[in-house]
Amino acid sequence: MKQIKAIIRKTRFEQVKEALFTADINWFSYSEVHATGQNREDRIYRGVMYSTDIISRIEITIICRDQFVKPAVDAILEAAHTGEVGDGRIFVSPIDETWSIRTGECGDTVLADKK
Repeated sequence: MKQIKAIIRKTRFEQVKEALFTADINWFSYSEVHATGQNREDRIYRGVMYSTDIISRIEITIICRDQFVKPAVDAILEAAHTGEVGDGRIFVSPIDETWSIRTGECGDTVLADKK
């Protein structure tokens, strides 16, 4: 099992969400995060000057079986890409154990769809 964390532009979230659903990634969590980037200059966007010190982004977290890592990463790469500085990052980490709180079950079977 792997954990995928992607930090993306807020403006690309809907495209990434749809791309993940298309790649059969049907569950993920997300939250708004703030970060500091290398680029620290004032910019003008739609006539408003703003500082690039603090960057608002969306962090998506996915826990999945190994066979879903490449499709998920490919979906995020394609949907989040604008070609501009600040498109984001993707991190993939191993998950040693997973437990279902409801059933007490352990292992990647807890990721299966059960009704």
